[in-house]
Amino acid sequence: MADLTPGKLVIEGKTKQILDLPKLPGTVLVQSKDRITAGDGVRQHDMAGKAAISNATTCKVFELLNTVGVKTHFVKRASETAFVAKKCEMVPIEWVTRRVATGSFLRRNVGVKEGFRFNPPKQETFFKDDANHDPQWSEEQLISNELKVGGITIGKDEVDFMTRTTLVVFEVLERAWASIDCALIDMKIEFGVYEGEIMVADVVDSDSWRLWPSGDKRLMKDKQVYRDLKAVTQEALEEVKSNFRWIAERLESLLPAPKALVVVLMGSPSDEEHCKKIAKTCRDLGVPCQMRVTSAHKGTGETLAVLAQYEGSGVPTVFIAVAGRSNGLGPVLSGNSSYPVINCPPVKAENALKDIWSSLDVPSGLGCTTVIYPEAAGLAAAQILGLHDHVIWSRLRVRSLNNFLSLKAADKKTREF
Repeated sequence: MADLTPGKLVIEGKTKQILDLPKLPGTVLVQSKDRITAGDGVRQHDMAGKAAISNATTCKVFELLNTVGVKTHFVKRASETAFVAKKCEMVPIEWVTRRVATGSFLRRNVGVKEGFRFNPPKQETFFKDDANHDPQWSEEQLISNELKVGGITIGKDEVDFMTRTTLVVFEVLERAWASIDCALIDMKIEFGVYEGEIMVADVVDSDSWRLWPSGDKRLMKDKQVYRDLKAVTQEALEEVKSNFRWIAERLESLLPAPKALVVVLMGSPSDEEHCKKIAKTCRDLGVPCQMRVTSAHKGTGETLAVLAQYEGSGVPTVFIAVAGRSNGLGPVLSGNSSYPVINCPPVKAENALKDIWSSLDVPSGLGCTTVIYPEAAGLAAAQILGLHDHVIWSRLRVRSLNNFLSLKAADKKTREF
């Protein structure tokens, strides 16, 4: 087991300390404090137990982000009040994403009504400078300042990377909170550079966002309750801490095992390699997948029995029918189930048109769709299941983000060649 004995203090903020870990080169210990602040430290109070609550919140958020594929500095929880992170050089910018207009946005944008909904979410950037109350920067200011961080210069490509990633982080967490009927109103994140790579860093806790259960501002559970206090009494602080604990406890339920399934049914065991490609795509997205062999022509009763088995399980299921030549499998499944059915015929060059046409030309009243490529079948199934599973949805969202980031990186490398 790694030695997590902390070394020298790297930097200290209002609510946390960053300490070196001599036995784990390239990492630091992020130690939370029992301290709550607001207004650039103008208001601040001790709050026993806050460090543990904040650390639990941050660890759960980063565990969710890491699970769905977002690159972060988070390594693991170290103790009740601290976690291990990659040692990043921080980009001195706060990235704020807003779904609903409230708070400081209304003060800076007179005439906008509270509750105005941003679709897509509104994004803003603020330069970290306590002495000047973190002034808002435009994209043009951010690019023009050519900030040097961790051996890289923050230019248009890096800003695009962080802008797009910030949006996806917000959408992932918004979707997660919505799964328990809690609205993520806005949030802030920061980025760091580790070994030349930009990643989500710092902490994400109840200082970082606004959360309104059932979308009702009167039920807010975030730090705004502390900011709004006219008199900071011990009783009021206990209420704020209780709200923070409520958030940390709810986060425990936001990383569930997927309650969904893809079942790939092949008409012949000779199609197994085709089916394995579908299963791999599903499993790469964290979607459980099973493969079965059944022929709608040669064993219709058995096919219907297999179908009944999964329908009776109560688990949301998408069926993928793999059958060529005369494809009866997909239509039989679709005609006897209200669950989604996707045809993905194992197309052979010599019979390509016949195989595809057999899956496309289904009788009226059937809703089965047809795709040709195994990867497309797995993705389509995951998209269907992602409508009701925020973890699957998030993995798909991050997959799209990573495609964008890969293209940006390739474009930059080509330009610099």
